[in-house]
Amino acid sequence: MENQDWIYTDIVKDHFLNPRNFLMGDEKNFDYNAVGTVGNPICGDQMKMYLKIKNDTIVDLRWKTYGCASAIASTSALSELAKGKTLDDALKIDAKMIDDYLGNLPKHKFHCSVLGHEALAAAISAYRQK
Repeated sequence: MENQDWIYTDIVKDHFLNPRNFLMGDEKNFDYNAVGTVGNPICGDQMKMYLKIKNDTIVDLRWKTYGCASAIASTSALSELAKGKTLDDALKIDAKMIDDYLGNLPKHKFHCSVLGHEALAAAISAYRQK
C-alpha cells in the first residue's frame, strides 16, 4: 500500500475532504420539508437527503452519508447540482451527471453516484405525497 497513488480525481478528493451542504449535528437544526433515505446492502452505504422546498424549487438541502469517499463526494456533488433547481429538473440529475461532475469515479465505485440520485428522488417523492 505504501507509495500507492490516490485513485480519485482532485474534484472527488475536494468533495470528500470538504463536503458541501453536509448536515452537521441534529437535523432539528435544519428547516426542511422533505427527507429521503436510501441504502445499499451490498456495500453498506446509506444516504439521507433533507430538502427545503419552496414554490416547487429546492431552495436548500443538507445530507448525511455513511459510506466511503466516493459516496461522500457523490452526495456532496449532487447537493451542488440540485440546489436551486425545480423538482422536475433536479430529478433529471442522474448518476452519470454526478460522475461527470466529479471527473469520473473508479468503475467499481460508480454505484455511489446512483445512491445519491436515489436519495434525492426519494425525498422529492415524499414531498409530493404530502
